[in-house]
Amino acid sequence: MRLSVNVDHIATLREARKTAYPDPVAAAILAELAGAHGITVHLREDRRHIKERDVEILRKTVKTKLNLEMGLSDSVVKFALKVRPDMVTIVPERPGEVTTEGGLDLSKSSERLSEVISLMHEAKVAVSLFINPTPNSVKKAHKLGADFIEIHTGLYAEAKTPQDASEELEKIAGTAILAKKLELGVNAGHGLNYENVREIALIEEIDELSIGHAIIARASLVGIEEAVKQMLKLLEK
Repeated sequence: MRLSVNVDHIATLREARKTAYPDPVAAAILAELAGAHGITVHLREDRRHIKERDVEILRKTVKTKLNLEMGLSDSVVKFALKVRPDMVTIVPERPGEVTTEGGLDLSKSSERLSEVISLMHEAKVAVSLFINPTPNSVKKAHKLGADFIEIHTGLYAEAKTPQDASEELEKIAGTAILAKKLELGVNAGHGLNYENVREIALIEEIDELSIGHAIIARASLVGIEEAVKQMLKLLEK
């Protein structure tokens, strides 16, 4: 199972003091040197952490795979088409949210999603849709023409009891199995950390995990290379 490291929160620390450091580009380089299979950043509409300049430099320096998380606003879509990352992951955004709160409502925004997916494909950019772990979401993502799905693992990560966690794992596994049958790539992420990632990593149909906050938090204590290596070791086991 591959690991894409989200370096947004390096930029969050930078923006806390509006300084030029720490640099998410430097963090991405160290993560790759430690064995990460990809780098993920989220260019939010409010630009509260990652900026356009970060993405532009990452596009030139990332050696593995650059995944740009984004909403559907015109400005961000135009920027993505200009930079052409290896993949975009379309996520829902709500003003004021602390973090992404769930998967896309594929029925509500299907026309806009179809338009953006077509634009990205014309630019030879792969498209992933961030979805809740339901069969209906997978089928709609496939119908819209997505190349990948990313399964929202937040409810699993926040489960209060072993039974709740088990039920969410079952939903995630079923979603991944269905997606593979429909020949979609399968990624997963949100809320995953060093304590809860093992069970997710046992789902063979998941190709890649996107993990950010937990790795950056541990990196503040042990350094980013060691934090990435520790996560990779868990996935290998």
